[in-house]
Amino acid sequence: MVTAIATINLKGGVGKSTMTAALAEFMAGHFAKRVLLIDLDPQTNLTTMMIGSERWQELNESHRTIKALFEQALDSDAAVFDIERAIQRDVSPLAKVIGIDLLASSLDMIEISEEVAAWQYDDQNSLEPLSVLKNAVDKIKDNYDYILIDCPPNMGIVTRNGLMLADAYVIPTIPDVLSTYGIPQIQKRVSMFSEKSGHSLKALGLIITKYRKSTNLHRFTINRLQGAVLDYDATAPQDRTTSERPPNVIPFWVPDAITIAGAAAYEDVGTLSKRYGGGDTFDTLRDLTEHVMTNAKIYT
Repeated sequence: MVTAIATINLKGGVGKSTMTAALAEFMAGHFAKRVLLIDLDPQTNLTTMMIGSERWQELNESHRTIKALFEQALDSDAAVFDIERAIQRDVSPLAKVIGIDLLASSLDMIEISEEVAAWQYDDQNSLEPLSVLKNAVDKIKDNYDYILIDCPPNMGIVTRNGLMLADAYVIPTIPDVLSTYGIPQIQKRVSMFSEKSGHSLKALGLIITKYRKSTNLHRFTINRLQGAVLDYDATAPQDRTTSERPPNVIPFWVPDAITIAGAAAYEDVGTLSKRYGGGDTFDTLRDLTEHVMTNAKIYT
């Protein structure tokens, strides 16, 4: 059965799209899973990582991006969105990695987001504006083992479409003050979304990105995040000041490595090891991916 996982952070620059791509490529390239990537972020970073800018331009001009799906939902006279035609097959730049498909994003998603938000405002009790993506993907989801949804760095209507499809979510974050500041807000907004929509989803944890083991701030921040979970679990239910359990810190911390930053380039370097760095970095990404898959199956 397919499992859909959203990646969310309210702050940009935390490695969210790169981490989504890495999870997909390890799922497919190392664990032989079928993966659908859905890029909801108008920055299109995940899209260009997986298919390059020229191919993205062709898709955008031929109305085969996520934008066209929302256009159809907003305008009955718009061209019919054909999800089979929009999906790009075997999209990794690594020729040896097969099994990853993509629904591409568009730079024009910013304007579309405003129109969908206005639609929801006009019909606040309807789930239809929240279900545009889910209704389309439900038709083809059983072709995959995992669906990974790269959400915009906000909790707007497009992100909520991603959550409506998702079974679980992860929060990639740099272990510093600014990147982790919005984590309680993410949990609160997801909880509010679940209450309103009736669709619950599981927090699989924090993915630590760009970790520098020589940086005291990074070690202190991770200890603080882990301590918040332990403190919550040790507190009697009636004494808890928040009903939301802080997310676990997934125990595989992705280093701030040049190879991982360079993985954003659309280039066939041959192997996963060369794309993301060998040795400990490769092992960390492999173990992280296995942890996410295992926990997603257990808790969703």
